[in-house]
Amino acid sequence: MQDLKEKRVTVAGLGRFGGQIAAARWLVAQGARVIVTDLAPPEKLAGSIQQLEGLPIEFHLGGHRSEDYSSVDLVVASPAIPPRDQYLLAATEAGVAITTEIRLFIERCPGTILGVTGSKGKSTTAALLGNMLQQRFTTWVGGNIGRPLLNELHNIEKTHLVVLELSSFMLHHLGPMRWSPHVSVVTMLAGDHLDWHGSVDAYIEAKKNIIRFQRPDDFAVLNAEDSASRVWAKGTSARVIYFTTEGRERFELMIPGRHNQSNARAAFAAASLMGITLAEAQTAVREFAGLPHRLQLVHESRGVRYFNDSIATIPEAAIAALDAFPARRVIQIVGGKDKGNPLTAMCNALVERAKAALCIGATGPKLAELMAKSPTHQSAANVYECGDLPTAMKIARQIVVAGDVVLLSPGCASFDQFVNFEERGELFARLAREN
Repeated sequence: MQDLKEKRVTVAGLGRFGGQIAAARWLVAQGARVIVTDLAPPEKLAGSIQQLEGLPIEFHLGGHRSEDYSSVDLVVASPAIPPRDQYLLAATEAGVAITTEIRLFIERCPGTILGVTGSKGKSTTAALLGNMLQQRFTTWVGGNIGRPLLNELHNIEKTHLVVLELSSFMLHHLGPMRWSPHVSVVTMLAGDHLDWHGSVDAYIEAKKNIIRFQRPDDFAVLNAEDSASRVWAKGTSARVIYFTTEGRERFELMIPGRHNQSNARAAFAAASLMGITLAEAQTAVREFAGLPHRLQLVHESRGVRYFNDSIATIPEAAIAALDAFPARRVIQIVGGKDKGNPLTAMCNALVERAKAALCIGATGPKLAELMAKSPTHQSAANVYECGDLPTAMKIARQIVVAGDVVLLSPGCASFDQFVNFEERGELFARLAREN
């Protein structure tokens, strides 16, 4: 840690989310001289800029300047910026330290940290874990979920517990810190964000930072139903605890699906290490209605339910969402930007178990072609090339009957037609409520 008073600090990548905004505000409060830079022009960042209005911040928007990286004391990078970014490399070459908002928080956090990661389920697991821990402890939930906690440091005490959802981006940037949480939870692993990490191996290596630097008095909570867990267990000095749904009593949950039972089991395995009982855990999660864009029930009309699972940007997540409902009752909207993940398993699952598959976005034609080639395509789901989400919803309304589920669980990224998965999910919810 360093004293930031009068230090010249660049916040690289303002974006439209909370992390960098929180970092900029906190840096100003520390007495730093702050520069905020972003490739996007001011008009696209108006909402973020407004949240920093009145603060002594120098804005360089619509492009980056090399000197903002090489001639400052510190760069606070958005975790979404790839490590091979030319400006971050320029900072490194100039000897300028690079950090992130989450690292600034972790370095200064007095409470005990429990970290959650995984390719899917990490947000829901972190939220469930937070609810369970709140039965006995003052608990904070943040990181990649909820509000950034950097500006809450003055309220967090040594006796408090802090649950952090940690993305692969965050964990990559945390690597040089050689830090892992006291309790690490790993939900499920599959290749993701390959465009950022460059390969599945690099993605997995970033994820492993959550357990890599644990000590013998720490805990690694791993998924007994994921074959990768046995390999991971060899890569930590912590005590390994496995969670599973097999042979376990089901939690009473409002959110559907076996994968959410697994998320609840992961959360309880971690919470029990802090002394939370099964009864307390059940009380904590019974009324949990789920998080936005994560298998979220957004509308129900004439016996038809509409679920927004826009966060499902990898095929494995889309398959899990499909499996949460009875076979042949799901009209699933799939497609978007191709992230380089294999799509055949998702297409086969849709053909075998969905009532219909409505294909949208850049991958729509490819998905329709793969489903046409599926071994069981002649006696299975109807497949429609819809192009965009409004067209898909129009077709869904034409074929849906009472008892069906209309499910947005795309298995692909949103960036071909939307700013982010949130915008995609919000449009789906609006269109659903028009029915």
